[in-house]
Amino acid sequence: MAIAYIIGLGRSGIAAAKLLKREGWDVILSDRADSPNLYPTQQKLADEGISVKLGHTPILTSDNLPNLIVVSPGVPWDIPLLVEARDLGIDTIGELELAWRYLNSSPWVAITGTNGKTTTTALVSAMFQGAKLNAPACGNIGYAACELALSQQKKDNAQPYDFIIAEISSYQIESSQKIAPKICIWTTFTPDHLSRHKTLDNYYSIKSSLLHRCRHQIFNGDDPYLRQVGLEQWPDAYWTSVKGKDNLLCDPAKGVYLQDNWVVAFGELIIPINLFKMVGSHNQQNLLMAVAAARLAGIEKTAIAQAIATFTGVPHRLELICNVQGIDFINDSKATNYDAAEVGLKSVESPVILIAGGEAKEGDDTRWLEEIKAKAATVLLIGDAAPTFAKRLKECNYNNYEIVKTMDKAVKKGLELGQQYQAKTVLLSPACASFDQYQSFEHRGDDFRDLCQKL
Repeated sequence: MAIAYIIGLGRSGIAAAKLLKREGWDVILSDRADSPNLYPTQQKLADEGISVKLGHTPILTSDNLPNLIVVSPGVPWDIPLLVEARDLGIDTIGELELAWRYLNSSPWVAITGTNGKTTTTALVSAMFQGAKLNAPACGNIGYAACELALSQQKKDNAQPYDFIIAEISSYQIESSQKIAPKICIWTTFTPDHLSRHKTLDNYYSIKSSLLHRCRHQIFNGDDPYLRQVGLEQWPDAYWTSVKGKDNLLCDPAKGVYLQDNWVVAFGELIIPINLFKMVGSHNQQNLLMAVAAARLAGIEKTAIAQAIATFTGVPHRLELICNVQGIDFINDSKATNYDAAEVGLKSVESPVILIAGGEAKEGDDTRWLEEIKAKAATVLLIGDAAPTFAKRLKECNYNNYEIVKTMDKAVKKGLELGQQYQAKTVLLSPACASFDQYQSFEHRGDDFRDLCQKL
């Protein structure tokens, strides 16, 4: 019997293990973590014939090598185990690549980029489903991709999905070198994940490898980096711009843009932009890219217009939680780097009480700090990054900050200071990863939501 190692006991790892077990593989799932809350999952999978080893990293021995290794997105692609496996010729892939092997009879729409992926993916999904297509979202939103493959296998005489809508991170691209979507969107490109990818050039090459494998490429024509490399590297791409057709890097017949407050796609009026409820020009840009994908897929403009008019946004990205005593409490937990947090600040009314901090990332904080100085009445700092952020704020002559450490204290203090400064908004936009205090940015955002609602 063929042997498969699955590394990572998350949602994607579990789905990959179940898929391979159903296909007749001998599956061993391992995770470095070993905590009591994982034991019920370990037992449940054992009951299905899947061996789960906690507190464990596989070792390759010549007498019992696996035929396949599948890694979850959070597992670095260059750890010694995976490098050795590839050197030995062992089939080593990511969970998304495994799903592709079972789902490539359906066309894929892939969305990648530093920021804006989740909102754009949700918009694409809304438009495709509004057209009555069976087009589930997966990857970093919705299902793990292997869950879709499992679901399709369970049905007798199952038809292929009309489309697969996949939000794909650089981690997933790196370990999925055969995925070839029909349509691919690149939302933005700024420095991120450099602790893993080392250089900006390497990060770019990973992202661009996915675009090179797809039939139709859609780019954000207002992103400075993508615009700089645009015509030379992507001469046949479709481009979008919120600044009108004169700002396009392509013939307007291949562009989607705003003109006279209308969304125009490939020369056709789609919908007045004022019917789109999300705030910020960055979200209008996300909308244009989603419209481009929908039109390339042949979706009628009536279905697109209906989806736009009813779309209210996604959790954790500029999500209005509640209004307390005239102050909007907004959850932007998805803003896990400086660029996303800068966009969050630009999108809300000032004066702002900003909650920031967590597990710091590498990157250029200059524009974020300038936006804080322009719009924030005060900054409440949480998590491991709080002392570092305090130092950076002081260095740029911004002294109205306080280290409060925890989200609970930040939310309570936010209401108090919001009243004092007559603030319009208390904004959680951390500019950090969440793993110092939370399991994920979703977990952090959910905690913020619960605390706000208790107010």
